[in-house]
Amino acid sequence: MTRQAASYRERRVLLAGDAAHVHGPQGGQGLNTGVQDAVNLGWKLAQVVNMTSPESLLDTYHAERHPVGARVLQNTMAQVALSRIDERSQALRDTMLELLSMDEPRRRIAGMISGLDIHYDLGEGHPLLGRRMPDLDLQTADGQTRVATLLHDARPVLLNLGEPGAFDIAPWANRVRLVDAKHVGVWELPVLGEVAAPPTVLIRPDGHVAWTGDLTDPELPRALATWFGVAIPAP
Repeated sequence: MTRQAASYRERRVLLAGDAAHVHGPQGGQGLNTGVQDAVNLGWKLAQVVNMTSPESLLDTYHAERHPVGARVLQNTMAQVALSRIDERSQALRDTMLELLSMDEPRRRIAGMISGLDIHYDLGEGHPLLGRRMPDLDLQTADGQTRVATLLHDARPVLLNLGEPGAFDIAPWANRVRLVDAKHVGVWELPVLGEVAAPPTVLIRPDGHVAWTGDLTDPELPRALATWFGVAIPAP
């Protein structure tokens, strides 16, 4: 059985996990997709409940997660077709095995099944925009850490890898953590491979990048306001 809810939100009702999508168990993707639904929704729901963000933020949940669910349904249906035992399906399996002996098709299929290639459409910009932030090794004033460790508190992180002090985080200080850090090495994304490192990234609590650029970029305050509420003036 393969089914998906037409909408993940109907006013005060929000659907996630098996309530939003059901499909074959191939690849164990149902659990991953359901957890990703919850992590995408949780911080947005908290901000709306706490009146940090407008209710319209919840509309981004369906916009981002429904296409992901649809893609999972598509690839699990394809895997069900590959598991049939007739001669035509065997021919299809042989073709797929030949393709998966090559690096590029194998990388793409692995990224799709693991969910590491998910790309939310957040507009034009750096290849990292809308994708999962790589778990880099970082050197900060407090010592060595990793990106994943910075996200343990489920708070957004403005990670600055350039010169510190170029942006006043005070109007968002109770919501967004500014971290000045250094990283040595390349940035590598699933499917895309190596990408140029941006000087600063705004990381959402779900680990996806909401903005990239320089701390002096006028788009940074707008990105902060869009995702994490308007600036609070200093008293």
